[in-house]
Amino acid sequence: MSSFRKQFEEIFSSLGLEKYISDDNVERFEALYTMLNETNKVMNLTALTEERDVIIGHFADSLAGTDLLPQGARVIDVGCGGGFPTLPLAIVRPDVFITALDSTAKKLVFVSDVAKKLGLNVETLAMRAEDAAKMPEYREGFDICISRAVARLNILDEICIPFVKKGGTFIAMKGALSDEEYAEAKKGISLLGGSLTENKKSTLADFGERALLVIGKTSNTPEKYPRAYAKIKKSPL
Repeated sequence: MSSFRKQFEEIFSSLGLEKYISDDNVERFEALYTMLNETNKVMNLTALTEERDVIIGHFADSLAGTDLLPQGARVIDVGCGGGFPTLPLAIVRPDVFITALDSTAKKLVFVSDVAKKLGLNVETLAMRAEDAAKMPEYREGFDICISRAVARLNILDEICIPFVKKGGTFIAMKGALSDEEYAEAKKGISLLGGSLTENKKSTLADFGERALLVIGKTSNTPEKYPRAYAKIKKSPL
C-alpha cells in the first residue's frame, strides 16, 4: 500500500468520508496529487504540498457540498483556480457535469489536462465571471453554482447568483466568518433573487471552522446584474 493510499484512507475515514473510498477513487486522487505537485513546481497552483495537507485541505474540503448536488446536475465552479472543488467533486460524482471557470487561463490548462487524463466530466471556461454571467448560454443555466475561497460573500453573490437557474442553488464555501459575511450580504442576495436556506458549519481537522452557505434561487436575477467588477467591489449590494 502506498503512503498516499494509507493516509487517504485514514483521513477520509476519520472525517466521515468513508463512502468515497474505493480503488478507483483512491487511484484518481493519487494521480491528481502527483500531477498537482509536479505542475506546482513550475506554476503556483497551491501553497499546500504535503500529502496530509492536500488530502485534508483540498480533497476533503472540496467534498463538503457533494451531497447538495442533485443527480445529473449541471454545475459551475466560479474561480476554480487549480481545480478545487471541481476536480475532487468530478472524481466522486461522475454523474454531474462541471464547468470550471477562472480568469487565469494557464491554471485551466492544468484543470483540463487532469480532467482528460482521469476521464472526468469537466469543461473549462477562461473568462471573468461577471462577463460569462451575461452570456445567454451561461446565464441562469446551472443547477448549482459553487465557489471556494474567492471573495467575501457581498462581492461573490453578485458574481455567482446570476449563473443559477430559478430553483437551483448557490453554495458558498466559507470559513469562520460565515455569519458576518452573510449579514453584510443579506440584502444583495435578496436583490439578486436568492434566499439563504442553510448555514452548514463544521470543523475540518487542522484547518479550522468551515461553513457552507446554501442559497436557493427563488426568482430570476434582474438583467442589470452582475455589474462590472470594479463597481461590484467599490459598491457591494
